[in-house]
Amino acid sequence: MELPKFILGDNTAYPNAIFIIHTEFPRFIINLENDEIEWFEEFDALDEKELELMVGKLIEEASSFYDDEVSKYDE
Repeated sequence: MELPKFILGDNTAYPNAIFIIHTEFPRFIINLENDEIEWFEEFDALDEKELELMVGKLIEEASSFYDDEVSKYDE
């Protein structure tokens, strides 16, 4: 099965949270309410340096995905 790059998720236990699941490497879930990220990958010291460079872009992509999805509800 082919998955989309991002998936929008919610959970009634966290009523204010907006979760975006990133399904490609590096896989993670971000809570857009507070930008907290939970990684599904394990990283070594070299990976972490590269990851630091990617995090800002990944958060921006996740936020853009959310904005695009929400705008479709208004159509």
